[in-house]
Amino acid sequence: MVANVGFDPVTVPAMPSGNIELQPPPDKEQAQGASSVLSTLLPMVGSMGVMVFMAVSNATSPRALITSAGMVVAMLGMAGFSMYRQIAGNRDKVMTMRREYLAYLAETRQAVREAAGLQRQAMLWQLPNPESLALIATHGQRLWERDAIDPLVLQTRVGLADQAASMIPVMPELAPLATPDAVCYSAVSRFAATYEKVSGLPLGLSLDPFAHVELSGDAALSRSLVRAMVAHLTTFVSPELLTVAVLCSPGQRPEWEWIKWLPHARSSEIDDAVGPARLIASSYDELASALGESVTARPAFAPRGPLTDWPHVVLIVDDAKLPANTRLGSVEGTAGVTVIRFAEHWAVLTMPTTIRLLCRLPARENDPARVEVVALGQAPLQGIMDGVTTDEAEAVARRLAPLTTGEDSSEGVIAVGLADPKRTADLAELLGIGDVRDFTPERNWKRRSGRDLLRVPFGVTPEGIPVVLDIKESAQGGMGPHGLIIGATGSGKSEVLRTLVLALALTHSPEQLNFVLVDFKGGATFAGMAEMPHVSAMISNLESELDLVDRMADALKGEISRRYELLRHAGNYSSVTDYEAARLAGKHHEEPLPALFVILDEFSELLTAKPDFIDVFVQIGRVGRSLSIHLLLSSQRLEEGKLKGLESHLSYRIGLRTFSGGESRNVLGVTDAYELPPVPGVGYLKPGTDELIRFRACYVAAPPLARSSSSAPVDAGATVGPPVVLPFTAEPVRLSQPAPAAQAGFEPSLLPTRAVRRASRD
Repeated sequence: MVANVGFDPVTVPAMPSGNIELQPPPDKEQAQGASSVLSTLLPMVGSMGVMVFMAVSNATSPRALITSAGMVVAMLGMAGFSMYRQIAGNRDKVMTMRREYLAYLAETRQAVREAAGLQRQAMLWQLPNPESLALIATHGQRLWERDAIDPLVLQTRVGLADQAASMIPVMPELAPLATPDAVCYSAVSRFAATYEKVSGLPLGLSLDPFAHVELSGDAALSRSLVRAMVAHLTTFVSPELLTVAVLCSPGQRPEWEWIKWLPHARSSEIDDAVGPARLIASSYDELASALGESVTARPAFAPRGPLTDWPHVVLIVDDAKLPANTRLGSVEGTAGVTVIRFAEHWAVLTMPTTIRLLCRLPARENDPARVEVVALGQAPLQGIMDGVTTDEAEAVARRLAPLTTGEDSSEGVIAVGLADPKRTADLAELLGIGDVRDFTPERNWKRRSGRDLLRVPFGVTPEGIPVVLDIKESAQGGMGPHGLIIGATGSGKSEVLRTLVLALALTHSPEQLNFVLVDFKGGATFAGMAEMPHVSAMISNLESELDLVDRMADALKGEISRRYELLRHAGNYSSVTDYEAARLAGKHHEEPLPALFVILDEFSELLTAKPDFIDVFVQIGRVGRSLSIHLLLSSQRLEEGKLKGLESHLSYRIGLRTFSGGESRNVLGVTDAYELPPVPGVGYLKPGTDELIRFRACYVAAPPLARSSSSAPVDAGATVGPPVVLPFTAEPVRLSQPAPAAQAGFEPSLLPTRAVRRASRD
């Protein structure tokens, strides 16, 4: 299973489960009875009788009469106050009891809502919105993550609906003679009824138990829903487990033409002029020939079990008919095949292997379309319908198209999703730029921002998933800004460096990214790259001229000083990111300040010859985040003692095959890199976490492959000039050559923005 193979740390949301036992409501408070009141009043009445008797006995004395009358009034007041206090006390006790229980329900409500939120996250992870499928396919991290033993392998999404909560609040059991308070009992009853369901959850439909899926209602809505269902399945299920085929009339073919881009819609039986034939047919004979007897000769349908053949076939029939005398057209259906039909008329369901989706137009203009799911023996379920346009479905399919195969082998083509340790990919296909001979800066050097900035694929996993390096700092969602790559002789280290440089140069303009390429031993790592407009300096063969190392150190320090000066002069900006954002917003008119990527090959040899150079690395490590200076150090061996002070600044690691398990452990924390096969470009990426991503880097030193009809065409509306020929024969730039004139008041600098100006002149 290719689960969570990716480039950023990912935590799969967990589905909460269980019951929330609610506390029983308190018993009602008994009101004060007559006997209780009389027991309080009788002593007072007796006292008043004594006072009246004394007043009558002393009737001749006005003073005694007045005193006795006053005492009677006082006693009456005391009796009234006592009765009021008893009634008020009872009322307060009832209010306090209710307030405490309702407060308990309020606390429980918060817990129930949090559980509902977690349930929503978990279900949206498993069944994401259709609008996000293209992004998931582009990112590649979750591509084809379901395997054959996943119980939800063939689950797709049809919409949103109210569904049972995964954590259900349970009504408490009351004692046989309990007399609960009416208000509290009503509140807990409403509470349990309200939160037994969660609104707007993704509604999934598993195709395993169904031979037929019928869609009825509005035709346009029905086709939109099927497109969404197929796009979802093909994003999460590999072509090894899922095949998509279409049988339609010529008039309906434009509705399904986007299917041709899916790797799931390629025949394993017949080929055409461009490779495997697409499983889109207008006649049954044509379809049967493309599917082959491995599908058409399967037995009668039964819910999928361990012996059911893979791949599962989803056959869409639109304005066409399957012959009833064929296995695919039979009423009982075909094992491992789900036929999706569009019906104008329907009868009562009689087959448990058939499910019907009724697509209804919204009742009001701004309301969403509705879907009703009807199955035999189950209550109909209604919800908001999913749907995508043909353009949106094609966007998903086109992103899947380049990931269909690895390199050819004697056994044939290895499909994405199956592990192949030698699998590689073409860099131009990973970048989505088409044929490199058609590369034009006007079309390809679009300004990058947000997630896409300084982020490029450079290889694939053994399962064919693109592996991305993101040199932005972690606060911006990246892995950087600084990293380390270690690889023994023959591991392909130089080729990985060339691939990274070329991938970044093909996707970023010189206004956004510049390079300083340093090869201490004077090898051919960066041969031919000196004249790229991004390259501010290409420094080679420092081993034989160590005095140039000091000049390089001065140049790097000067660049740091120059950037600080530009930030201060433009408005005291704290970082290059803020500087560029303000420049684009028109708040200042200083020159562009691109990110500077310093790549140094054989840095360990450099530190052996010049140990003090580590101070320059540490300085770049400390200020690189704010100044957008990125550092990638490369060597055959890692001697940690030489990194003093730099270790904490190296956030991502790349380990190719190493000389020993100890060297692998120093780089990755495990010995896995030592156990890699002797295949150039195979290694592990550790993106600053405990996650290890195995990859094989693209190979870019060879000439591009011969043109084929599958090469990406040039946009009709783009401004197309002559193809750009990358200068692979230029001599490396040396710091011993005359350096550009330093700006007044600045330290000697590499002045990377000269590349921007040169590009604009060209």
